[in-house]
Amino acid sequence: MDETSGTPLTDEPGFPGFAMPAAPGQAAAPYRVLARKYRPKDFEDLIGQGAMVRTLANAFEAGRIPQAWMLTGVRGVGKTTTARILARGLNYALPDDPQAGPTIRMPALGLHCAAIMESRHIDVLEMDAASHTGIDDVRQIIDGIRYAPVSARYKVYIVDEVHMLSEKAFNAFLKTLEEPPPHAKFVFATTEIRKVPVTILSRCQRFDLRRVEAGTLIAHLQKICEAEGVAAEPEALAGIARAAEGSVRDSLSLLDQAIAHGAGRVTAETVRDMLGLADRARIIDLFEAAMRGDAPSAFAELRAQHEAGADPSVVLQDLAEFTHLVTRLKVAPETARSDSALSEAERARGSDFADRLSVRALSRAWQILLKAIPEVQAAPRPLAAAEMALVRLIYAADLPTPDEALRQVKEGGSVVLPPGGRPPPAAAAGPALRALPDPRPRPDPAVALAPAPAPQPASPAVEAAPAVRLRRFEDVVALADARRDIGLKAALERDVHLVRFEDGRIEFRLAEGGRATLANDLARALDLWTGRRWVVALSKETGAPTLAARTRAEIESRHQGAAAHPLVQAVLRGFPGAQIIDVREKAAEATPEDLAPPEEPDADL
Repeated sequence: MDETSGTPLTDEPGFPGFAMPAAPGQAAAPYRVLARKYRPKDFEDLIGQGAMVRTLANAFEAGRIPQAWMLTGVRGVGKTTTARILARGLNYALPDDPQAGPTIRMPALGLHCAAIMESRHIDVLEMDAASHTGIDDVRQIIDGIRYAPVSARYKVYIVDEVHMLSEKAFNAFLKTLEEPPPHAKFVFATTEIRKVPVTILSRCQRFDLRRVEAGTLIAHLQKICEAEGVAAEPEALAGIARAAEGSVRDSLSLLDQAIAHGAGRVTAETVRDMLGLADRARIIDLFEAAMRGDAPSAFAELRAQHEAGADPSVVLQDLAEFTHLVTRLKVAPETARSDSALSEAERARGSDFADRLSVRALSRAWQILLKAIPEVQAAPRPLAAAEMALVRLIYAADLPTPDEALRQVKEGGSVVLPPGGRPPPAAAAGPALRALPDPRPRPDPAVALAPAPAPQPASPAVEAAPAVRLRRFEDVVALADARRDIGLKAALERDVHLVRFEDGRIEFRLAEGGRATLANDLARALDLWTGRRWVVALSKETGAPTLAARTRAEIESRHQGAAAHPLVQAVLRGFPGAQIIDVREKAAEATPEDLAPPEEPDADL
C-alpha cells in the first residue's frame, strides 16, 4: 500500500522491483520524491553493495544468522533500506507456505512484506536514536523483548543513528545484545562508527556499505529516467553522479531537482546552472591556459565562467579535480581511463596533458589549488581571490623545489632564476609545457586578448660540481646529511653493519628490521651525488657494529668515566637525585707558545 494514499502498490512493467501506483483509472496519488518512490524493496534492487549481499545470502542459506548487525557508511548508501530488507527476509512467508524459513530471495510480496517496508509492522520496531538517546528508551526495548512476536517469525529492532545513544543507554544494551531471546534480532545503522563503543561492535556482525561507484550510479539514474519518461543527457547524469559523491539518495534528490529545473528534460547545461558548476570542457581550457602561463586567457576564461553562473570556489575545485585526473593518467593510466564518469574530452585531453606535464608541475599545481580553495570560500571577494590563486599557479610552476634550491645554493652560490628574479609567465610550466600547442581556434585579431609575454632566455647553467671522493663510510653518511636525505642517513647509521668499503664499492650486512631496499637506494643516491657508478652489495658476514651502536657505546663509556671521577662523585653525593646528562670534551686552552708567531728559520740552515 502507498503510505500516503492507501493505493495498492505493484511493480511497474519494465522496471521490476520498484513500488509504483497501480490502477490506471484511479485518481493520481500525491507526488512522492524519487528517493522514496524508487527505494529498493529486496536485495536484488540494492546497488553497489555486492559484497554484503553475498555474505548475507551465504549466511541465510547456511542458517548462520547472527543476533545483531551493524550497518555503517556515509549518507544515502542504503543503511536503513538494508535494515528493512533484512527484517523482511527474516520474516518472509507466503500465504500458501507460512512456515518457510528466512531467506533473502523474495520474488513476491509475502504476508508481512508490505507492512515492514512501510514501517507499520507491529513486530518490526524502528527507533531513531538521535531523538531517543536515553536509558529509558532502551529500557522500553529491554522490557518488551521478553514477549514473543505477535504475528511474524522474529521481533526485529532497527535502531538508526545508534551512535547518538548515551553511555548509559549503550551499557544497558550489552547483556540483552549478547544473549537475546531466540525470537529477537537487532539491526543498527550509523554514519559515525567510531562513536560506537567497541563492546557493542564486538556483539554485532559489521557491514561497511560502500559508496556507489559513478558508473553504477549513472546506470541507475538512466534506468529511473527511462521509467519516468524523462530524456536525460549522459553528461548531465555524470555531473549528478559526481556531485552526489557515491550517495544514491543525494543523486536521486539532485535528479528530482534537475527534472523540475529543466521542465522534464535533464541536460548538462541545466545541471550546471542548477549546481553552479562550470563546463568541464571550459575547465580543461582554463587548466591549459594556466599551465601554459597565459595569464590574460586564464583570467578571461575564469571571468566568463563566473558570468555564466559558476562559483569561483567550485571552479577551483573542478580545476583541482582535473589536475588529479591528469596525475592519475600519468602514473596509472589504465585505472584512470576505466572511469566511466569521464567524458571523452577529459580522457583525450587529459592523456595529452599527462604526456607533456611533469609530476613535479602537477604536484605543485595540486598543492596551490588545495590551499587556494578554502581561501576563496572565505574571501569577501571570491572572484578576486580565485584570480590571485591563478597568478600563483602561473608564476610558481617553474620555481625550484626546496631541495633543488638548496642544492643550487650549495653548488652555485645562488638559486638560478630567469632574469628579473622571477620566472616569466610563458615559462611557468617548464620546458615540456612551453611546447604545448593551443588547440583552440584563434580569435579575430581585432578583438584578440593581449598575448602572453615572450619567454625570457634562461640563465647559464650552473657549472658542474667537482667529483666527490669518499674515503670511508662515515663520509657517505655525511654526504647524505649534506644532501638533506634524512631518511637514508638515519638508515645508514641504524641498519648498516659495514663489511668492506672501497672507492666505488660498499659491502654491508643489513641489521634485523632494516628496509630491504637500502642497498639499491644507497647505490642510486651515490650514483646521483658522485656522478659515477657505485656497487652496493649485501653480505652475510658479521661486519662492524652500526654507527648508532658505536655512538651509544662511546656515550656510555664517557658517562662511566665521568661517573668514576672523584669530583663528579662528590657532586652526586651533594645533590641527591642528580644525574649525568651529557659529557663534553673541554676545549684545550691556548698557551702563550701557541699564540706566539713562529720563529724565523736560521739563515744558515
